[in-house]
Amino acid sequence: MNRARKLAHAFGPAMHRPKGIDIWRAGLGAGLGLFVTGAVLWFLGQGQGKTLLSHTFLIAPFGATTFLIFAVPSSPMAQPWSSVVGNGAAALVAVALLQCGLPQLAAAAIAVTLGILAMAALRAMHPPGGAVALATVLAASPDHLPGLTYVFSSVVLGTSCLVLAGIGWNHATGRKYPFRQPAEAPHPHGTSDATPERRLAPSPEVLASALDRLRLSANLGVEDLARLIDIAEAESAAQNAGPMTAERMMSHDLITVSPHTLLPDLAREFRIHRFKSLPIRHPDGSYGGLVPQSALIGRSDADVTAEMLADPNLSTARRGTNLGEMMQLLADGHQQSVPVVENGQLVGLVTRSDLIAILASHLRQS
Repeated sequence: MNRARKLAHAFGPAMHRPKGIDIWRAGLGAGLGLFVTGAVLWFLGQGQGKTLLSHTFLIAPFGATTFLIFAVPSSPMAQPWSSVVGNGAAALVAVALLQCGLPQLAAAAIAVTLGILAMAALRAMHPPGGAVALATVLAASPDHLPGLTYVFSSVVLGTSCLVLAGIGWNHATGRKYPFRQPAEAPHPHGTSDATPERRLAPSPEVLASALDRLRLSANLGVEDLARLIDIAEAESAAQNAGPMTAERMMSHDLITVSPHTLLPDLAREFRIHRFKSLPIRHPDGSYGGLVPQSALIGRSDADVTAEMLADPNLSTARRGTNLGEMMQLLADGHQQSVPVVENGQLVGLVTRSDLIAILASHLRQS
């Protein structure tokens, strides 16, 4: 019975059910991406006398490529280089092999084998590439062998269109594609040092080596692994610190400015209170942005207002945001404080000083 249970567990679902919004995002994006790609290939091929909706220039492996790009855009095998070069290399290998006149079964098996070797050599592992190699051999006929035109005008061009569609769709729906690379983002202060949250973390080289040893480099990128470790460490620290939330950490009695506060008045507020940033509050109490002190540097126009200087890319928190999430927001160097917003209303502010004081208190207690 125990053995049967283990077998059932081994062959059961290996991943959590995706969120509903992610399922719809991937499905709609994939359909739209394939339609656009088919339309582009039809247009560039001048339709060959056939209507767009009644005839397609797509090839079957594009379905698998589309799945990777739109459903799992963070996979190393879904990245632009892997997709375009992987599919292109597999098609090129298959086209070259067809010139040898081998029996179809032998040609199919050898094409897939050589396609995998080519993709590995080019660091472009892309599972649909195996399907490209196989489909190319199976679709060929003795009197019509595909050539370089097929490789570049169908496979490479079609995959490139899917990649471009994936970049646009994922960006529009809040996903990062292509995925993050180590040291992709510059230090917020323009120095060569690692950001504070990464100084005690394993280096990209160490993480890459670990992924290679575990044979996981095709499943997870180095930067995504680093982010995963950061989040896990922050969550662990938050659990050790107890049920600490933004509501307990935040300042309630805030010094705020209105959206129309002028530059001289802003400078005076910073000089009097010695804050690093000032939140903007509308007359109805709603949150209007955050003005960092650095935004005033180099400004001399007295007509500049607070809302013109507010940074639109800063994150906010809610009353129930836990300590781990607050640590993530304040440790990356992009903002000195986090406004706490509830139902659109500014209710508090958590600064780095608040966070340091809480962590120091926890260290003393432990």
